[in-house]
Amino acid sequence: MTTDSLVNQGTSFHADWLDGIRVNKSAVERRTASIGTRRSVKKASQLAFMLKAVSCIDLTTLAGDDTPGRVRRLCQKAMNPVGRDILEALGVADMGLTTGAVCVYHEMVPTAVAELAGSGVPVAAVSTGFPAGLAPMETRLEEIRRSVDAGALEIDIVITRAHVLSGNWEALYDEVKAFKSVCGHARMKAILATGEHGNLTQVAKASMVAMQAGAGFIKTSTGMEGVNATLPVSLVMVRQIRDFYERTGIMVGYKPAGGIKTAKDAVVYLTLIKEELGRKWLEPEMFRFGASSLLGDLERQLEYHATGGYSASYRHAMG
Repeated sequence: MTTDSLVNQGTSFHADWLDGIRVNKSAVERRTASIGTRRSVKKASQLAFMLKAVSCIDLTTLAGDDTPGRVRRLCQKAMNPVGRDILEALGVADMGLTTGAVCVYHEMVPTAVAELAGSGVPVAAVSTGFPAGLAPMETRLEEIRRSVDAGALEIDIVITRAHVLSGNWEALYDEVKAFKSVCGHARMKAILATGEHGNLTQVAKASMVAMQAGAGFIKTSTGMEGVNATLPVSLVMVRQIRDFYERTGIMVGYKPAGGIKTAKDAVVYLTLIKEELGRKWLEPEMFRFGASSLLGDLERQLEYHATGGYSASYRHAMG
């Protein structure tokens, strides 16, 4: 994929695209209940999916007590996410495996950029008053500018939830469009905080509006809401991605965030993406997990595939 093919410059606001959006919750739940149950993933495919999952993680630290040392250790893990002995035993030591990105607050962007220099792993910055998104507009825009100037190649913005709850879709479009206008060369991920939207139809409409406004990714949540990524929400969002692609020819990425902690969970999400969007979306350019603990379980399961057993859990810690 070329860089140009990944850029969503957005469209004008199309209110009529929202008119026909109605989500049948029961149908969505039936579809998602079938994923990972009636479809079995064979052992070889399971291994490939777990390696793919590692490459699609936004390795994240968003703690109030983050330090430069912690961020540097996280960056080292992003560049070497799975032990070389495990990769050698699996016969994939030369694949150049890294995570998809490192995601931090703005204050830690320079530290992460310096540590990752030359690795090809981008830095993503959460922005626009994360996680609530209630700072003044100029403050939110300036935060994006500063993170981009500091070297962030991806910006995870949060929307004003009130626009969704009140159905003020044009206001949501204008807000996301304004954020897009100051992202420059950085790819924008729009965090919708779907657990706070009330129903799946609202989630679907918010997804479509964010893509119209130029979001390069749509993302479920900050990871700090009461309800974060779920399979029903994910199905609704990826079907809007598919609809947007069919209308415009523009590919938009997807990022579920919060609560995805096990290799089994990761395989289920990748299965969903493959079946609903196709193979082209199974790349770090088009799919990410927003996660901090997922990598530890993926590494343990890869070790089991390689050796038939597990080492002590501390080996996979990222403290």
